[in-house]
Amino acid sequence: MQIKAVFFDAAGTLIKPVRNVGESYAAFAAKHGKNIAPDEIMGRFRECFDSAPRLAFPGVTEDALGGLERAWWENLVARVLEPWRPFAGFDSYFAELFAYFAEPKAWSLYPDVLETLASLKQRGLILDVISNFDSRLVRILDGLGAGSLFEHVFVSSRVGYAKPDRRIFNAALDYHGLASAHALHVGDSETHDLQGANEAGLRGILVERRKSSAAATPDRIESLKSLLSLLND
Repeated sequence: MQIKAVFFDAAGTLIKPVRNVGESYAAFAAKHGKNIAPDEIMGRFRECFDSAPRLAFPGVTEDALGGLERAWWENLVARVLEPWRPFAGFDSYFAELFAYFAEPKAWSLYPDVLETLASLKQRGLILDVISNFDSRLVRILDGLGAGSLFEHVFVSSRVGYAKPDRRIFNAALDYHGLASAHALHVGDSETHDLQGANEAGLRGILVERRKSSAAATPDRIESLKSLLSLLND
């Protein structure tokens, strides 16, 4: 069946931090008198992020959303830094960190993003983002020059469901009045993106940028540019 829409994950697929999370957390900690190795923080971040409740708030009002997003991240950061407690000035530290990651300058696009998105748009395809992120993502994508290429950005915090829950994929499909067979979803997580999309009835594509082989397969690619040839199949 003809593909009419391509949905994209954000972090790890379209964007990446300019410096890794451990380095950023450590740099801001140093400003507050805490010298922590970035690798130690990175290990804690992965552990705490993977075990955290989903970043999704079903049924909340728009007025309440920002506070809930911020509180979710504050709780996560507090857990990440638990081995280094007490942490004097934690409130100020978190405020700086949260604001930093809201800035487009803290992020960069992968080199293949803009060219690929423009080519897909020229083919008349609908482009959206489906991400387990929060409302800051819209500003980030706009600031990096990619926001205008998407018709809508679906973030889990606002939708109320996080990947791999099929309901966040359904939200995008329903928004455009599409059947699941008319869309594919591209992301870097085998569980959240590839399997989640497939279980929701979409065609899932896994982008594996660190693979050494240059050959694309029907569901695994190394560059977003490979989407152009896959869509010709």
